[in-house]
Amino acid sequence: MDPSCCDLAPPRLVVTPLSDISNLPLPRLKMVRSKMAASVLKQCVTAAVKVKALSPSFTASRWLLSAAYTDTKLWEESEKDPQNLAVLANLMDRTYDRNFPVSSLTISRFVDNISSREEVDQAEYYLYKFRHSPNCWYLRDWTVHTWIRQCLKYGARDKALHTLKNKTQYGIFPDDFTFNLLLDSYIKDGDFKSACSVVEELMLQEAFDLPSTQILSLNALGCFLATKPQLSVSEERALGASLLICGLKQDNTVGFSAQLLGNALLGKVEMLKGIHAVFKGMPLSWVRGYLGRALAVMERVSAASGDIRLSKDTLDCVSDVLLDLSAASDSSGDEESDGEESKKEEAVDEEDEAEKANLPHYVSRFKELSSQLESQGKVDPASFQALVATMAQQNLASAEKPDIEQYQSRLKAWEAEKRFLIQREKEQKEKAEQEKRERLAARAAAQA
Repeated sequence: MDPSCCDLAPPRLVVTPLSDISNLPLPRLKMVRSKMAASVLKQCVTAAVKVKALSPSFTASRWLLSAAYTDTKLWEESEKDPQNLAVLANLMDRTYDRNFPVSSLTISRFVDNISSREEVDQAEYYLYKFRHSPNCWYLRDWTVHTWIRQCLKYGARDKALHTLKNKTQYGIFPDDFTFNLLLDSYIKDGDFKSACSVVEELMLQEAFDLPSTQILSLNALGCFLATKPQLSVSEERALGASLLICGLKQDNTVGFSAQLLGNALLGKVEMLKGIHAVFKGMPLSWVRGYLGRALAVMERVSAASGDIRLSKDTLDCVSDVLLDLSAASDSSGDEESDGEESKKEEAVDEEDEAEKANLPHYVSRFKELSSQLESQGKVDPASFQALVATMAQQNLASAEKPDIEQYQSRLKAWEAEKRFLIQREKEQKEKAEQEKRERLAARAAAQA
């Protein structure tokens, strides 16, 4: 019996492909499936020696998440279902050829048994195939977690990020703990641009619930901003949305500074491209006036009691945004000299034009509020990056404990669910075999 019995799709379920398979830049899709299975078989037979890449030494940089948080021991010791990947690959190929859906248990077994970098590539292929099958709804949370873990283990972090950014193609929607592991690994390696790509995915999924995730995300954003990157409009939009949504979770100097800069960057996009370019595909408000909301953050800090302030470099960044917009307004379209882009540019509607007309007011109001905050002693001379680092040092350790406890409970729940699926698969196979024997017996009796 086909193992797809483990995941019973709803009756008459019709799944429309998420995109044409030929459009995805995935070289493995051009592979002949029999070659895929043969490749796995070759590894199973010939892999006698495994070479482990040495992790880079971090003597100077501070490790963010503790060793207890990132330790793989619990995951490695969880119940495994040892499988021959060549057999599994062949099984999945034959199942798809017969137009049957592969079960979530089968793809889970394949990901669980990855033992090399090449097998990560092969698992990516089958994750894609599974996502475009009727059983795509049943990809298990533990499979997503294990996929990220295996990518980190075998030096395939780029694959983890690729499948995360193309989540609708692969079904990779990690939980908070798994997000943290990937994000932390990029921060520790000093790859802040990729770390911000992970933060962008967190923002798109609105997954800033855990304090640990908030701290790591703000740390990544702060470190990336400290490099003073040259950003495109789309990158400013993603960075602004990440700062704003994550900053809303923190009621302190770091949180308000993030909200200020996030609104300012989104306001810049709004002024240049219109409001639709801001909220399209983002969990953001479609109400115009992001620069006005940035000024409202400054007003709230000015009126707030307590030790809430705004970082000096954040205010400087907002000042630079306003200067850039003023210069762009004065040059009145010099940047659109590029023929094809100006033809494709969407027309800005009247309300967007009305918002643009508010720019001089925003500039003057920003200067007033900056002077007011300075006189109140509510401008923190420390950089945004330094403030986030201090917050991490003070709060991250306490934020880790509940995460680890929840992860331990989650592992136990996953193991219980996996045992249930294995038992159900066994029962359904036995039932199918019994029905087959009965049919054969009935056929033999009819012919007698």
